[in-house]
Amino acid sequence: MSNLRKVLIGIRDSKLSIAQTNFFLKEANKINEIKNSFSFEIKTIKTKGDIHNNHRLDQLGGKGLFVKEIEEQILSGDIDIGIHSLKDLPAVENSPSLEIGCWLKRYDARDALISNNGQGIGELEPNSVIGTSSIRRRSQILNFRKDLKIKLLRGNVDTRLQKLKDNEYDAIILSLAGLQRINAEHLVTEVLSFDYFLPASCQGAVSLQVKKNNNLDLIFSKLNHSETQIACTAEREILKTINANCNSPVSVYAHINKEEINIDCTLYNHEGDMIFKTKKTNYKKDFIKSSHEIGNEIIRAVGQNTINELDELKNDFDYSPI
Repeated sequence: MSNLRKVLIGIRDSKLSIAQTNFFLKEANKINEIKNSFSFEIKTIKTKGDIHNNHRLDQLGGKGLFVKEIEEQILSGDIDIGIHSLKDLPAVENSPSLEIGCWLKRYDARDALISNNGQGIGELEPNSVIGTSSIRRRSQILNFRKDLKIKLLRGNVDTRLQKLKDNEYDAIILSLAGLQRINAEHLVTEVLSFDYFLPASCQGAVSLQVKKNNNLDLIFSKLNHSETQIACTAEREILKTINANCNSPVSVYAHINKEEINIDCTLYNHEGDMIFKTKKTNYKKDFIKSSHEIGNEIIRAVGQNTINELDELKNDFDYSPI
């Protein structure tokens, strides 16, 4: 009879979630202490965001659409760990009993454009139809080019790619990290510059969520990537300070260089105007202080009411040039 402790992992039923989990299992299997102590079993769970995959995310409630059902099963003890794309996890935990136990090494945080005709975003013909489900990306597209049509694009990565192939769109924007994880990076037409398409908080990062006092420290201490933890915590602290969620047109990216942390942050309105931009460099050890300074700077410059209103797009998501 095996003495291994069985650990149940809850994930979304998607190709990307499975790829992220396989990455975790591969890394865990490299460490004898983990391999000799634990066995892992995967359970797929449908989330609200997956079930209502034709609706606008901001109109479904915004916070935790792809994690809530997984969190409920962690809390009930049906699973031990939830593995999430970290940008899907609200900056403020839905339950005080939950925490991020482990931060896996972040992949490339940039956005990627895939087009049918091989043209980059600056080369697309006027009135080309570009697909996204992100309010942030919608605002950034409008800031970059107001002569493109924007059309809501929902579904998992495979579904989105098929819709592009079926010519429902001329181009779509996805996370580069997601494409890398499912070995579809070869489809990328253009990796979009941070100058115009700064990513969402924690894009490209994967986290393991657990109940507090979970006794899984051996796994987490061996697999945790401290630079990812610091950078992503810095990004999440900004969202927490301004009470924004993953639907807000807020872009933030923290990068560590030796003992320094550099944080870029931009905020757009729904018409595509940039209404806030800053870049802050500080000692890595003072990353929380930097995040709070940026958050408070946003509140002073923009106002909390405006930030709250940006969580939901009152106009039609789809956009056509006048």
